Amino acid sequence: MPQYVAQLRDFPLLIAVVVVSGIGGTFQYGYNISVMTSPSVFIKDLINRTCVQRYNLSLEQWHVSLIWSFTVSIYSIGGLVGSIILGPLLAKFGRKKNMLLNNVWAISGAVLMILSKPAMSFEMIMMGRFLYGIHAGIMFLTQPMFVADCAPKTLRGRAGVTVATSMALGKVTGQLLGIRELLGTEKNWHWLLGFNCFAAILQLLTLPFLPESPSFLLLERGDRQECEKALTRLWGEKDHSRAVEEMLEENAALKTAHRRSVLELIGDRTIRWQFMTLIAVFTSVQLCGISAVYFYSFEVFRAAGIPELSLPYAAVGIGLCEVFASITGFMIIEKVSSKVLLVRGYLSMGAILTLLTATLYLQTQISWMPYCSMVLVFFLVFSFSCGPAAVTPFFPGQIFSQPFKTAAYSFGGIDNWIWLFIIGISFPVLVENLGYCCFVIFLLVCIGCGVFVHFNVPDTKNRTILEITAEFERMHSKSGAWMEALWNSLAL
Repeated sequence: MPQYVAQLRDFPLLIAVVVVSGIGGTFQYGYNISVMTSPSVFIKDLINRTCVQRYNLSLEQWHVSLIWSFTVSIYSIGGLVGSIILGPLLAKFGRKKNMLLNNVWAISGAVLMILSKPAMSFEMIMMGRFLYGIHAGIMFLTQPMFVADCAPKTLRGRAGVTVATSMALGKVTGQLLGIRELLGTEKNWHWLLGFNCFAAILQLLTLPFLPESPSFLLLERGDRQECEKALTRLWGEKDHSRAVEEMLEENAALKTAHRRSVLELIGDRTIRWQFMTLIAVFTSVQLCGISAVYFYSFEVFRAAGIPELSLPYAAVGIGLCEVFASITGFMIIEKVSSKVLLVRGYLSMGAILTLLTATLYLQTQISWMPYCSMVLVFFLVFSFSCGPAAVTPFFPGQIFSQPFKTAAYSFGGIDNWIWLFIIGISFPVLVENLGYCCFVIFLLVCIGCGVFVHFNVPDTKNRTILEITAEFERMHSKSGAWMEALWNSLAL
């Protein structure tokens, strides 16, 4: 651990980039994923009391549950909107200014959340969640792009993993603030939902002091002087000519290429394997079963004898496990590369989910089996957090060249939010009909993604985009004929 700290000491402004972008980025994404559990009882009560006060109508339980489910799921709809509008925003404003302006969505959503209780309006919570979603959809993709662009190549993977660390810290903060000793009370739950305001204001006050992305300044704005100034601020008073030349070499090789749209990304046959990888990785991160594990964790902890009032503290334990795992990913990624983290992460998750399915089946028959299930829950969270969760957010930037990069991030975000919405809507029905057997579906997804990445994706460690693109072509040169036929049939 000391050597990693020593490395980062040489790049103090890069640390500031990681912290400031994380506070306004995936920290809030993670916070909004976890924060709705604690105040759910109070929000449902507000929904019912609002209808009684306005319409003299007492809702049935299924009505309240339907409104509650939509309130939670509308976050994904907002995220989808944010991902769709990301491309034009990045083209016009760049990484840094886009993040600054994006805080308006978070602050507006927080104001609606804080005022929802005194205004007796659950609709304000819905709108606040939607605005939070737009903010998350933009920042979920902008933050890893900004961090990767600001980090030197030797630290790019490690800096990228901090995106997952920020997300894990957001989750555990939402779980911690949601306990009844802090903001998880009937009196203060609206402040719990509006906490994002403070994170957004903090980023708004600090981000202007950081430089813009060097590669954006050079490749998108054509300003070499400002690019070199940004590199000097980020990496110190050293010779950065090699880094600039590498970016210029990429730009020269692609100088005739314009910025590609999402539709052009989908239709371009020269990058079909990168595109397939993008779909596989972003789809699997939502279908890997981590949501099911969080859902079943309370059931597992109950079976293990943990009192009902202590379950929120056990959930904080899972969040702390996720933070620890993301820190582990930070320490090992430069040694094992993004590809290895994805493969090992998904294959180990597949194995753990197999064991978890078996222990859940046996926990009513064997007295000590619930404790095995509880341990497996922590192992699964650890494998996910230091593997897929650590790599996925910045993976498009590693396998796509500059003209496709923004479109790839946008498509990855769209794919992520669509599947998050589908899981949020269908998961309760899935659990009701399949029970713990739903893990069979998830373990197949994990194993499938791990195998796909192992055989079809090159190692990206310490390689330029041009080298990675050439390696994709080399790996799949023999499969070109049948892929061409498949692509043509899909085009028809």
